Amino acid sequence: MKQKKLLELIEATIRGGEIAITQDNRPVVKLVVIPKQAKRNRQAGSAKGMVWMSDDFDEPLEEFNEYME
Repeated sequence: MKQKKLLELIEATIRGGEIAITQDNRPVVKLVVIPKQAKRNRQAGSAKGMVWMSDDFDEPLEEFNEYME
């Protein structure tokens, strides 16, 4: 019975608005619809100039020499 009522409340929320659930006449839970995320189109090269890589980025680190032997 309670699960059916919860489903009804969720469906009502989806149709629009928000629903507050109260206990002792005080709101304790609010049901709201999570807005859809706008799908952003990816664009190649959009971070150009924002990232750099050192010339020796793939050289072994001295701290790990003993593990490399």
